[in-house]
Amino acid sequence: MNGRLFAMVGPSGVGKDTLMQAARAARPGIVLARRVITRPPEAGGEEFEGVSEADFARRLAAGEFVLHWRAHGLRYGVPATVRADLAAGRDVLFNGSRAGLAEAAAAFPALRVLLITARAEVLAARLAARGREAADQIAGRLARSGLALPGLPAGVPVQEIDNSGALEVAVAALLAALQPDSGTR
Repeated sequence: MNGRLFAMVGPSGVGKDTLMQAARAARPGIVLARRVITRPPEAGGEEFEGVSEADFARRLAAGEFVLHWRAHGLRYGVPATVRADLAAGRDVLFNGSRAGLAEAAAAFPALRVLLITARAEVLAARLAARGREAADQIAGRLARSGLALPGLPAGVPVQEIDNSGALEVAVAALLAALQPDSGTR
């Protein structure tokens, strides 16, 4: 039995990592892929492995990533270890990029996309509370937050989960989406 791969996508500040952690707490068998990012570990936010550009390039050349992309001036990689988790029948969630979905779907034809959304005022408040970006950077992120899923191949299941309100409501929707018979749009 093979596991399923879920790409959690949506604008920065929408709560993807919070939802992923809550899903794993509710269902410990779920695997959360720990991304490798060219960002200093002390930058905070999600659990990730911070590496230099040179280390990322070396690891990419060595085939250590099953997926990789650039966004916001950084490089992101999903470790190749997710293949073993999938082969063992475990479901894997990763915090992905909308721009990398076509590549992900090509590499994993059974990919499922979970589009996490939230109202603009909720996103603005969350981004401001993080304290990592200036007001103009937050405005730029908000302007991009409503963009469609670029280049997503036809037939890739997408389910939208609104994370504007109470966390437990969004977690319940996420857990329902992880069920084998969950609906898609």
